[in-house]
Amino acid sequence: MAEQTEAPELSYEESREELNNVVRRLESGGLTLQESLALWERGEELARICERWLEGARAKLAAAMDERRADEPQDSDAPF
Repeated sequence: MAEQTEAPELSYEESREELNNVVRRLESGGLTLQESLALWERGEELARICERWLEGARAKLAAAMDERRADEPQDSDAPF
């Protein structure tokens, strides 16, 4: 049985740009129903890729902030 290889995932910027192009094509009209559905599905896939990148960035930021807070001395008089 042949092993199926997946294409490498697009970067956030590549995904966002392609998603913008998909939206422009859908908004311009003049497509068949089949073409519109195919573009819609591609747009959904691109939106998921963007969301994964954003979730990863949020997790990294949260981890960095937690690490920074753990390294700071605790001041009981600090308002935050």
